[in-house]
Amino acid sequence: MKKILSVISLLVGGSVLAQTPDDVLRTAWFTQQGTARTQAIGGVMGALGGDISAGHINPAGLGLYKTREMVLSPGFFQQNGKFNYRGSDSTGQRGSFNLGTTGFVFGNPRPHSRKYRSTAFAISIQQLANYNQQIQFSGVNSMSSFSEQYLEELIRDRADTIAALNNYIFGSSLAFRTFLIDTTQSAGGFFNGYQSLVPISTGVRQNYRAQLSGSYQEIALAFANNVEDKLYTGGSLVVPVIQQRREITYREDDITGNPNNDFNFFEFSESFRSSGVGLGGKFGIMYRPQKFWRFGIAFHTPQLISFKDEIRATMTADTEGYAGIRTESSDALNSGNPGTRYYNMITPYRAMASIGYVFNEVRDVTKQKAFISADIEYVHYRGARFHATDNFEPGASDYYRMVNDAIKETYRGNMNIRLGGELKFNTWMVRAGGAYYGSPHADKNLRVNRMLASGGIGYRNHGIFIDLAYVHQFVQDAVFPYRLNDKPNTFAEQRGNFGTVALTLGFKL
Repeated sequence: MKKILSVISLLVGGSVLAQTPDDVLRTAWFTQQGTARTQAIGGVMGALGGDISAGHINPAGLGLYKTREMVLSPGFFQQNGKFNYRGSDSTGQRGSFNLGTTGFVFGNPRPHSRKYRSTAFAISIQQLANYNQQIQFSGVNSMSSFSEQYLEELIRDRADTIAALNNYIFGSSLAFRTFLIDTTQSAGGFFNGYQSLVPISTGVRQNYRAQLSGSYQEIALAFANNVEDKLYTGGSLVVPVIQQRREITYREDDITGNPNNDFNFFEFSESFRSSGVGLGGKFGIMYRPQKFWRFGIAFHTPQLISFKDEIRATMTADTEGYAGIRTESSDALNSGNPGTRYYNMITPYRAMASIGYVFNEVRDVTKQKAFISADIEYVHYRGARFHATDNFEPGASDYYRMVNDAIKETYRGNMNIRLGGELKFNTWMVRAGGAYYGSPHADKNLRVNRMLASGGIGYRNHGIFIDLAYVHQFVQDAVFPYRLNDKPNTFAEQRGNFGTVALTLGFKL
């Protein structure tokens, strides 16, 4: 793994080739969303159907529709995160609005066909992931420094001083121009390499702050067919739309208070913008061998997403008597323009198997008294891939090949499990559910997972339905402020509590 990451560092150079294995998770590791009904039962929908969310989970479930329906699902998301970094605790809070499954379903009964009882078409949009989050932590580190990643880059690239000044305008060149990184000389006074002026051995206080915003939306055009009210088949053409913004500020301060050790502080700021549009497919089958049992399988193809990223960076360093306070920015080195990169990403595939049991079900689904259902889902995280869109960019193809090799070593395929049920009292319903999302990391020492507990109520009468849900998410994650090739990487342990309130308004047309 270290060898691969080292090669990645070599290939970055002065371009904006900034994709890393960490970027896989923004399009792969997320919890199941949907209407308030779907969220209240833990995201279970693979074997149930009769909900517009099925178009994004198992499209075959739309085959239960024989009427038309309009659905609107606004929601609110609240993050309360706790971070521990090198023994120091901190918190981060952020709230935002989100969007559950919203759209139209057109169910078409076929009374004159003995075999094909109905078909259904749906167009909907659903938010798969909410990127709105605040991350902040700090601690004292005497083992490594953020500046060492620049030192590694220049040394491994065997960069001369001209290259150090101009070829790494979003990182190493900023550090070199502010004298955070400087040259060393041999006994004869000749250039001998590079050094960091950060006094790591005596310790520095490290501070990391990040404001993340944006979302991963998915537009679905779905079709389903009902064969004899037993076999349901369906497929969706999906268009992912991603917008992400990240503002990062990282700072290191000398804890010794020594005014003569050539280091007081440095601060690095980065502004990142990413937008992507793609294409994918989802296919599924649902089968009712008996009126009480339902089984479902679904497959989500890898999505091909084309991205455009923009990045800006600024660094300020105070090296005291060595060079004083200096500031440099990528804008000054790039004619006032952000660094821009176009590339493609292939997301991991998903496969799902589901089972459900419905109590007192007859053909009139309004007479159902209760149901319980479960989904088990496999996500092939290590199958994600990046590809260059411009093969004329020096080193681009080699860079992405090495990133893809790192992805295969960093991640693994893993299972997600969801369970939920509903109890119906005439026009009112009570729901509950839960889910567990395992770690995508190959490193088993990283304690990473997500657990959900959910519940809600619903009302249906005279062609109108209202559903309300609350989902509480328990998150364990790891946040790396920087990564080094030659030293063990340090990270902040995140333990978060994410709460989502979802409301769905629906109308039979």
